[in-house]
Amino acid sequence: MSIWKKPISVEGLTAFSANCAVSHLGIEFLEVGDDFLRARVPVDERTKQPYGLLHGGVSVVLAETLGSSGAYCACPEGYKAVGLDINANHLRAATSGWVTGTAKAVHVGRTTQVWQIDMVNDAGELTCVSRITMAILAPR
Repeated sequence: MSIWKKPISVEGLTAFSANCAVSHLGIEFLEVGDDFLRARVPVDERTKQPYGLLHGGVSVVLAETLGSSGAYCACPEGYKAVGLDINANHLRAATSGWVTGTAKAVHVGRTTQVWQIDMVNDAGELTCVSRITMAILAPR
């Protein structure tokens, strides 16, 4: 059963994210399921820190992108979703290729949502886990 209350597609998410941090970092939306979103970020000169590793902040940008997009599309028409809190545990470094994140709702409530985002490297190894809490704002 789908959790989405607003139209959602890879194409729509991509168009909505044009000309902002998401597109500048090369984040690509890959898949929308009934209860999850998936996107990836390249590990390249735009996203590495000086030691040649994917910057931890970029992992958080990927997580926030997925969690915020999911929360927005899982709340009723006219409602908005804004971030309240995000955390990330960096488990393994990525030095090349792509890091792919999958976001799933842990809680979809009337005024808050909580999303879990798991990120893996090209070998499928967990690189980062993140959790974001979103406030759901009613229309004004």
